[in-house]
Amino acid sequence: MRMALGVSYRGSAYAGWQSQATVPTVQDALEKALSKFVDQPISTLCAGRTDTGVHGLMQVVHFDTHAQRPDASWVRGTNAFLPRDIAVQWARQVPQAFHSRACALRRRYVYVLLQSPVRPSLEAQSVGWVFRKLNHQAMQEAAALLIGEHDFSSFRASACQALTPVKTLYQIQIHRRPARPKYDAQDDTAHQFEACYWRFEFEGNAFLHHMIRNIMGCLLQVGQGLKPPHWMADVLAARSRDAAAPTFAPDGLYFSGPVYGPEWGLPERTPAFDWLP
Repeated sequence: MRMALGVSYRGSAYAGWQSQATVPTVQDALEKALSKFVDQPISTLCAGRTDTGVHGLMQVVHFDTHAQRPDASWVRGTNAFLPRDIAVQWARQVPQAFHSRACALRRRYVYVLLQSPVRPSLEAQSVGWVFRKLNHQAMQEAAALLIGEHDFSSFRASACQALTPVKTLYQIQIHRRPARPKYDAQDDTAHQFEACYWRFEFEGNAFLHHMIRNIMGCLLQVGQGLKPPHWMADVLAARSRDAAAPTFAPDGLYFSGPVYGPEWGLPERTPAFDWLP
């Protein structure tokens, strides 16, 4: 039978999703746990590979097996063999026609950013960081220029293996979490600040290697006033990686999962979504 799993993970300790010979990956850890649970080799296919340091809120995988287990047992049994930073969130038996990658209609990512003059500590490797205040309106104007079907070569890593740089972005939503109270050190106004979190949500049919991290680099150039919003259109039109900003850190990037048609009956989110700012 064919099983589908929703998997969440913190990517900080892993060299991305895809199995590699010499470094730890999320796929290796999951397949090792599944194989131990059913006492037979299990090989998985995922909805979307993630890079080194990138996290997953709901990676969806599928695999074929002769093992018969209740859905809840797949969750509890596999989690018993997984490290603490990876957890199966749900399990469903699916038809043989289901394919975690090919059946995905859209894919979603979230980038969580801390705006503060002081680098993150408790949130280290869980959020990106910027020490300048950001202009919400300017970033929204720049992001709007990317919506639709475009050649995203300017935001594509040199190692990207995608057959085409043409992708469709359906939406980019930017939210600012209400600011914390200002810190006011006595007789030291230089240390007054207003810390807050930003949440950038991306939804598209597919994404190129480093595409979102490269878009984030450009959005932050605009948000900090280093570039005007219309600069984003110039970057897009250039179709050259040299035209864009440097690739931003992976720390705050989360794969929030694929979107499937209702015919498969799969969850759209997991409890892992709910802790994000």
